[in-house]
Amino acid sequence: MTLCIIPARGGSKRIPRKNIKLFYDKPMIAYSIQAALKSACFEHIIVSTDDEEIAQVARKYGATTPFMRPENLADDFATTGDVMRHAISEMQKQGWQGEQVCCLYATAPFVQEEKLQEGLAGLQKHHADFALAVTAY
Repeated sequence: MTLCIIPARGGSKRIPRKNIKLFYDKPMIAYSIQAALKSACFEHIIVSTDDEEIAQVARKYGATTPFMRPENLADDFATTGDVMRHAISEMQKQGWQGEQVCCLYATAPFVQEEKLQEGLAGLQKHHADFALAVTAY
């Protein structure tokens, strides 16, 4: 069973409200949610957030928000690892017993469902512990 976790806190300093800021007529987070849904790779697509407005937008586009992230994991010092560990723990408390977890950032409007599928296939084929998307710059 696979779980897609999209971390999206409400308190961005550099670009306020960036996770739900419109980008070509859709909130930024919508692109990640829609790519995850179209990929058909995930049993659950959740958004880990501390912000009710972000949670509402996430649900509108098809993700779930089964818990709210605590304040101490929504500040400038919380790491992605901390947020992922918390989300996995919360999902396990709710009965999720998965094997694979994907961290998909909310601000990735160019993510493609085919690349998510390729990543999952690569993990399975090579029995890898993790995959990381990279590109030439």
